[in-house]
Amino acid sequence: MQERNVPKAPFVTGREQSELTRIGTESLRRTDPELAEMLDAEVAHQRVTLAMIASASIADPSVLAAGGSALSNVTAEGYPGARYHPGAVHFDRVERLAVSRAKQLFGAQYANVQPHSCSSANIAVLAALIPPGGTLLALDLDSGGHLTHGSPASMTGRHFHAVHYGLDSTGRIDFAQVEALAQEHRPAVLIAGASAYPRTLDFPRFREIADSVGAFLVADISHIAGLVAAGEHPSPIDVAHVTTTSTYKQLCGPRGGLILIGREHRTPGPDGVTPLFRLMQRAVFPQFQGTPGPASIAAKARAFAHVSNLEFLRTAQLIVDDAQRLAEELSGLGHRVLTGGTDNHMVLIDVISRGLTGSVAERALEHCGILANRNRIPGDQKPPLVTSGLRLGTNILAQRGMGPDQMKECAQLLTAVLAATTASTDTEFSIDPVVADEVRSAVENLCARHPLPSDQHEGTLATGAAR
Repeated sequence: MQERNVPKAPFVTGREQSELTRIGTESLRRTDPELAEMLDAEVAHQRVTLAMIASASIADPSVLAAGGSALSNVTAEGYPGARYHPGAVHFDRVERLAVSRAKQLFGAQYANVQPHSCSSANIAVLAALIPPGGTLLALDLDSGGHLTHGSPASMTGRHFHAVHYGLDSTGRIDFAQVEALAQEHRPAVLIAGASAYPRTLDFPRFREIADSVGAFLVADISHIAGLVAAGEHPSPIDVAHVTTTSTYKQLCGPRGGLILIGREHRTPGPDGVTPLFRLMQRAVFPQFQGTPGPASIAAKARAFAHVSNLEFLRTAQLIVDDAQRLAEELSGLGHRVLTGGTDNHMVLIDVISRGLTGSVAERALEHCGILANRNRIPGDQKPPLVTSGLRLGTNILAQRGMGPDQMKECAQLLTAVLAATTASTDTEFSIDPVVADEVRSAVENLCARHPLPSDQHEGTLATGAAR
């Protein structure tokens, strides 16, 4: 189907969307002040909160503007040039731009920007590569895997036969076990990816094992996509058959997902005929999604350009440097840091050994203005809503411009809160109010000295890296 030759709208000045955004903001404050107040409160809250969340980054205001654009009014199932609705000529241009930028950013030959999340991308990819009841091999959830990697709580663990590998005595991926399980179960897909693994993923080793049993290798880089794009973590794009990621955890983008393929884009899929890129197109639409999110895709396009600049490269370096220093400082303060450190943005600590649970630690920290999420750790005896560990991340800290020197302060504040917390049950606690007030004040002071990117130099799109 050829793209319709629709003439450009008259009197376009380049300010139409900006004017619409201004009108929308004014209208929201006038017609729904209750909601407007809530949104303003969230902005203010983020400014004074020390967000040490591994699964989040700060979207640039330009990304937020694109995500709130008039493209939300467009309904257009299908792909550019082959839509099932009229009126998509400008959306076609936007989606093609997003695809082009994603391919350039990651060095890919194919990109699908329509998935609503990495979870939906994973489900689409797995369903395209594995027959119903077929076998997938992935990292166990308690060892740092993800729900969509075959967890019983996910449809991927019910629709497919999921086998899981784990970690060795050092907390690293046990490749001897991966290989043994692959030989025993002959999976259709081997997944290399994690949601709570602080070390470098050896994609070539995974590919060797996948090839030895005729499996497709799927790399899920949702947590490390920014580091991969910036060259701070090895890329799986030309190693794995298919790569998936989210666009918000480390790419400073909107909520959404992305499917990428490198040199394997024309490799035949399970039927031995259909190339992988065509399988992925069909898997997303029409098999698993209907209408894409046009405004979200516009926001993805903006985010891909944003993280392609030099400032983000510096921020990515800072993310890794900060995480390594944070791990060192926490270890020096007596915390048990899993694997003894980190290679990426993530630091995992055991809190059960300090007489706390992950739930209690998370809530006590939030009470003092610090965000870190509870997380299960290897051998965890606590349920998922309680857990025995904490997962920390340095994405937003680096975006604020905090460097290794500030990681000592962050570690001290976190330690002060946990030391002042007494757990009465797995989920209930008390905290010294004097310490809580002192930490909250210190957090606000630290955040004031290192503001969010949007509050820094007016007119810049800097991500908070040192200037």
